[in-house]
Formats: sequence, C-alpha cells, structure tokens
Amino acid sequence: MKIVLVGAGNLATNLGKGLKAIGEQVVQIYSRTEASARSLSELLQCSYTTEISDICKDADIYIYALKDSVLQEIAQQTEGEEAIHLHTAGSMDMNVLQHKKHYGVFYPLQTFSKDRIVDFKSIPIFVESNDAYSLETTMQLAHKLSEKVYRADSEQRRKMHLAAVFACNFVNCMYANAAEITASAGIPFDVLHALIDETAAKIHQLSPAKAQTGPAVRMDRNVIDKHISTLSSERQQMIYKLLSEDIYKRKQQEV
Repeated sequence: MKIVLVGAGNLATNLGKGLKAIGEQVVQIYSRTEASARSLSELLQCSYTTEISDICKDADIYIYALKDSVLQEIAQQTEGEEAIHLHTAGSMDMNVLQHKKHYGVFYPLQTFSKDRIVDFKSIPIFVESNDAYSLETTMQLAHKLSEKVYRADSEQRRKMHLAAVFACNFVNCMYANAAEITASAGIPFDVLHALIDETAAKIHQLSPAKAQTGPAVRMDRNVIDKHISTLSSERQQMIYKLLSEDIYKRKQQEV
C-alpha cells in the first residue's frame, strides 16, 4: 500500500520507521516545517512537501499524525477520494474526518520521542473505522505492526488517552519534581533509577493498588509532615498533600 504521513513529529517519525520495517511503502511526508519533513523523508527514502496542495493524491492510506488543533483544518484540504484517511489522536472523535469517504482512527498508545527506538510489536493499537472496507484494511495494517490490536470507539479511546496521561505524563512530571529535590540535595537523579524501574516492573505482576507503598498508605503523619516542611515550593506541598490523601483514601476503600 502507498501511505502518506501527514506530520513529521515524534509519532510520525516512529510510525514511519515501523511501517518501513514491515515493508510498507511510505511515499510522502507532509509537514509545515521543512527541516522536519526533509529529515523524515531522508530517513524513509521518500518525497516530502510543505504545501498541502502538493500532497500526493493517489495514495491508499493517509495517516494524520498532527496536533489536535490543526487536524481537522488540514484533513479538509487533502484529497485522495478513494483512500482511507486515519487520524492518530487519542482524544479526537473519529468523525472529524467524516467528510472523507473512508476514514477512521489508528491510535498507538505509547509515548514517542524521535531519538528513542520503540518496538511496535508490543504497543497497543486502537482501531476505529466508518465502514467494513476501512476496518478490514486498517486492522490488517495494525496487526502487521503490533501483536496488541483492539477495536475501540471514540469514547473508549478518549478514556484510554486520559488513562495514559495519568500513567505517563503525570508520572513524568513527578520525576521532574523528584529531580529538583535530588538536585537540591546535591545528589544526581540517577540514584532513583533502580527505584523507578522496580516500581514499573511490579505492576506487571501486581495491581497498582497492591503495589502501593509509602507513608501515605498508613497516613504516617510524622513522616508526611516532615516531608511537607522540607518542600520549599507551595505548589509541591499541594501536590504532595493531594496525592497522599488520594493514596490513603484508596487504601481505606480496600479495607
């Protein structure tokens, strides 16, 4: 199949690599930023454009890996009447592409960075389509890339995206807070790597509720109050208190 990637960011870069690895033909990259479009096109050995009007019109699949705020605007300007048009957004409704004949969603649930190699075989891909032809073709493509393919409607996918924000983005924000604290102690952040790795590894065998440890589980006020007084940032104090309360209440609900 001839595939056009509309976008050249973190997701498009990783998806392009994954598609090339399974033998799919990415024929063109579109991006408003020429440097990004050119870089990815060189990597995938295909053409690129920064003009929407110059996007290839005879591809089989158009995959939109764009910011939510520009997705609909750009998709309305692309052609390929008989092609399948797929967006990759976790929180956007499938029907933002309803002006197309064949359309749907191809949502890989993962955090992507251009310089990090990912194994698509282990990445869950959530698929939704408007007709049987689009569904069959999209499912086939997803199964070539991943061993974990799920059909999910827009509401289910929106909830999965929300869960991912908690499990990834918010957790990474906690790493940033931890890094500030270790820096204030004059100790490198990498001393926490073993702890972080074990915390992540545990939930492959235990539920998050069963894996929870720490002073908030038992509401150890002596430790908690010392921690709060050590934090110089009012914002961090609020985060600490809110998370400690949530941990404790969840533990009490199990009893």
